[in-house]
Amino acid sequence: MVVSLVEADRIRSLTGVRLALDPGLTVIVGPNGAGKTNLVESVYFGMTSRSFRTSDRRDLIPFGSSFARCRVTVSGGSVDHVFMASASRAEGNRFVMDGARIDQAEAMSHRPMVTVFSPDRLELVKGPPAGRRAHIDSFVAARWPGRASLRSAFGRILAQRNALISRIAAGNGDSSQLSTWDSQFSEAGANLSLAREEAVAELDERWVEAAEDLGLEGPKKLTYRPGSSTSSEEIREGLQEKLQNDLRLGRTSWGPHHDEIRLEMDGRQLRRFGSQGQQRMGLLALLFAERTALLETGRSAPLMLLDDVMSELDEHRRERLVDRLLEGGQSIITAAEGELIPDRPGIRRVSISELTDQETAPSASEAT
Repeated sequence: MVVSLVEADRIRSLTGVRLALDPGLTVIVGPNGAGKTNLVESVYFGMTSRSFRTSDRRDLIPFGSSFARCRVTVSGGSVDHVFMASASRAEGNRFVMDGARIDQAEAMSHRPMVTVFSPDRLELVKGPPAGRRAHIDSFVAARWPGRASLRSAFGRILAQRNALISRIAAGNGDSSQLSTWDSQFSEAGANLSLAREEAVAELDERWVEAAEDLGLEGPKKLTYRPGSSTSSEEIREGLQEKLQNDLRLGRTSWGPHHDEIRLEMDGRQLRRFGSQGQQRMGLLALLFAERTALLETGRSAPLMLLDDVMSELDEHRRERLVDRLLEGGQSIITAAEGELIPDRPGIRRVSISELTDQETAPSASEAT
């Protein structure tokens, strides 16, 4: 599966932008402030209904507009699918496929995984564990589509158990209900933990290889540190042992929502001890490891969105990066200067001005 068409309407500075994509590498070139990052964000938004730059999707809505929308056409399966994500000041957020509302788990089975590198995205390496858990869960959904709903299923059960724990702690909850939620929590938690463990095991060697290829020197390892267990019985026993602590805290203190995925170099966490340059290479290597794993196991390669990735790389790393991108899969790179992108056959170059100077096409609202 590949993205064949992107239509961004009223997303930050972009209005009526239409970009047809090749299945390989597309380079978007233009000066800083011209809208390159907004375009990459639009692609991500159209495919996931989320932004990698803000948690409030209303931030995408430009001044003077009431909405922001992006449509993304995915081709290559048995049929094409059109995803549309929108943010509205009056109506909230909406995510549809072929006109019908869809959730993230279902969307993953009809589109490729989408991965992002941007200066802000370094939080995935150096930030709290929650971001890495979510990222690995996205890989799990792409690698094993039957497991796409594990994260959301566990999240719902965790929320219900936390609510019950809070009510019991306040003196108005029924403790007899705990057994039911503990059973569901243990089963869902074990399934999610096992999937994460298998995902990290599959990515470890590929991450090390990609990191070395990109010049990240020293012993490296991608590790999974579970917050509980991959055994449902052990998780349930842990819940019972920690019940009094949970009641004191008002939440569940044991389970896969405390998992950690670590990128390690020289036996130390890259997030704490790595330089910014090492963290950049570590993140890029993780994205390439995921792409390699999906290609080698017959899955659709992820769409890689690389925003301002070349500016801090030396010539050798720029060449290795482009060569790896051309090995397979679909990618979009932005660059302030076209000279930063090594000249290789199969690269399509597009000036951002060609897109932002287009005659305004019918808006997403007019087309629906």
